[in-house]
Amino acid sequence: MNRTRTHDRSARSSNGTADTGRGGSRYGSQAPRRSAGPARSGGYGRRAAAVQGEFALPTTITPALPAVDGFADLEMPEQLLAELGRQGVTVPFPIQGATLPNSLAGRDVLGRGRTGSGKTLAFGLALLARTAGQRAEPRQPLGLILVPTRELAQQVTDALTPYARSVRLRLVTVVGGMSIGRQAGALRGGAEVVVATPGRLKDLIERGDCRLNQVGITVLDEADQMADMGFMPQVTALLDQVRPEGQRMLFSATLDRNVDLLVRRYLTDPVVHSVDPSAGAVTTMEHHVLHVHGADKNTAATEIAARDGRVIMFLDTKHAVDRLTQHLLDSGVRAAALHGGKSQPQRTRTLAQFKTGHVSVLVATNVAARGIHVDNLDLVVNVDPPTDHKDYLHRGGRTARAGESGSVVTLVTPNQRRDIVRLMSDAGIRPQTTRIHSGDEALSRITGAQAPSGIPVVITAPVAERPKRNASSRGRRRPAPAARRAAVGESRFGAAA
Repeated sequence: MNRTRTHDRSARSSNGTADTGRGGSRYGSQAPRRSAGPARSGGYGRRAAAVQGEFALPTTITPALPAVDGFADLEMPEQLLAELGRQGVTVPFPIQGATLPNSLAGRDVLGRGRTGSGKTLAFGLALLARTAGQRAEPRQPLGLILVPTRELAQQVTDALTPYARSVRLRLVTVVGGMSIGRQAGALRGGAEVVVATPGRLKDLIERGDCRLNQVGITVLDEADQMADMGFMPQVTALLDQVRPEGQRMLFSATLDRNVDLLVRRYLTDPVVHSVDPSAGAVTTMEHHVLHVHGADKNTAATEIAARDGRVIMFLDTKHAVDRLTQHLLDSGVRAAALHGGKSQPQRTRTLAQFKTGHVSVLVATNVAARGIHVDNLDLVVNVDPPTDHKDYLHRGGRTARAGESGSVVTLVTPNQRRDIVRLMSDAGIRPQTTRIHSGDEALSRITGAQAPSGIPVVITAPVAERPKRNASSRGRRRPAPAARRAAVGESRFGAAA
């Protein structure tokens, strides 16, 4: 079915000229050419007021296209619209409805929305729609999504895979902790879209296995965390290699001065959209501060972990995570640890076990604070309170996602009370404060805590059934193509197209 455009796809560039929509895709595969004027150097206007601790967002020079109420109002390939229906995605979230008309038209986008607000589809649908119909040369992707962590890379890949399949685009995930040789092979085979962490992508470029000179659409997801993790030099080096006239989209749950450099240097006359200006006040989320004595903290945490239902528990260090995990297992709680000291296959397996319910408690460091989506997760516990309000918001963002309800509970000892008051103030949150002891009715009422069974448990990794070998088999079998792709972190579609 031919679709009639409801708006001028040729969004204006910063000098007021219309985008001519160069390129072979009728959905505007080529982004508008960038102006060399003041917008690149940060010459756009600035709002007088800024959210506390965040930089003043740029004022858009060119008026933004109006938001839409339905996906059918967007200029997207029919295959993507059909896939949205198959996935049960019927109504755009606010950040999607606001940014997609503009990103589909080739405008740069600066989007802020709380975690779980739909940012992945907001940038993913635009990238896939504008890349549809093109084929990448070996080692030369057309679209790039940069993310700070392996877990977020996998979540983005999982979320976009069915949509990439619908328009026959090849999607490859490039992260550390996996075979770089297999990832290089996937890139040599051709991939239109690459989802990558900065360090591994840099390594592949230095090996000659990837070039970014054909990347016309670049997305930075959770850019503030990339800055916090020290990736900013790598990120800017990568952005300097993509097509200078290309489209850039920057999405994050929080935007602060750490990413001001990226906005000023790489976004031209961006459409700015901020969902939930407090960047964290989720109306379906309850926040509880539980005052507990230090000697009772471990017992209270164990009773919370023994509740019915899944829970994520955050601690500060890898060693603390391992100690609590072992204690929970000894107490009869099906727990597993997730932190940076685990190998990538271990981390992937642990997350899979948590999502399927094989494990009911995920004990983690901040490595799990972003990039993890688990359905029906209604409780997050800060066993160790975070020191930064952004970490609090992102930890809590693992629950109450996509309109669901949830609770964030923070255990606070007497010497931490002053710091937690400041933390909550910075986060813009007024928590309910309760003094508790292990075994209290209040602890059970707020968290569902109960006494653990006391019967030690052992979590075993599911063993996949091995294929039978016939008598004529010789040597070691190579894994099937699907298995090899899984090991690479790769999703490839339309190889014969």
